[in-house]
Amino acid sequence: MLRYSKLIVALLVVLSAGCSGTSEEGAQGNTPLFEPSEALQLETSDGVTVYGQIHRPSVTIPTDSAGVPLILAFHQGGSSGEAEYAPIIPRLLEAGFAVMTIDQRRGGDRFLGTNRTAAAFDQETVSYCDVIPDMEAALEYARSLEDVGEIIAWGSSYSATLAVKLAVDHPAEISKVLAFSPASGEPMTGCSALPLAFQLRQQALFLRPDSEMSFGSAAADLAAFENMGHEIYIASPGAHGSSMLVPERAEGDTGATWEVVLDFLR
Repeated sequence: MLRYSKLIVALLVVLSAGCSGTSEEGAQGNTPLFEPSEALQLETSDGVTVYGQIHRPSVTIPTDSAGVPLILAFHQGGSSGEAEYAPIIPRLLEAGFAVMTIDQRRGGDRFLGTNRTAAAFDQETVSYCDVIPDMEAALEYARSLEDVGEIIAWGSSYSATLAVKLAVDHPAEISKVLAFSPASGEPMTGCSALPLAFQLRQQALFLRPDSEMSFGSAAADLAAFENMGHEIYIASPGAHGSSMLVPERAEGDTGATWEVVLDFLR
């Protein structure tokens, strides 16, 4: 199943309740709603070991199907893949999407997680743009999976900006882009989302919480994305990055934001 020669894949059975959620029946001891997840170790083009996880929905794939759509969910600064997306993954699985998270080399213990990739680096020496090979390795792995159909790039904060670059660089492999609070300014020099968005040929959805609309060029950037023909959404209530989908982090009902996201994905 795997054709990527530098890919090391380790299988790890994880309790559905711990990582992917369970149905009501599953909680009562019957069949869990979600399949066990699979732990990954990917090697980047510059020799870095990147840790990740893939979660698949419990669906039967017809033999003539194009496969299950896969979301590459990249985390924000100071975080890790599983920690940021733990509250989000179950809803995406219920909607029929597989989800892959990775621990990028720029990250940390935010949301009470552990970033095993970042632990090998002095964070002061790693720029946001340095993370691109990690995301490239995730895409390379996703492309090698026979049961995967379309691939969707989903980014949070700095990785939202890099998700745009990934899509621009791989127009044939990535079908859609979701960018939650795309970072801009000096930290993103060399890989800023605004100039890259002009080159996007895929459908793209740019989102920000209303609390960020007065920050820097946030409002102007969203207006520019909309003028380019991309979709935009301002979440209220909201939180930074993908956390705008998590009620506890957004401190309010996130149903409207979820509706926009799922409509876009479908």
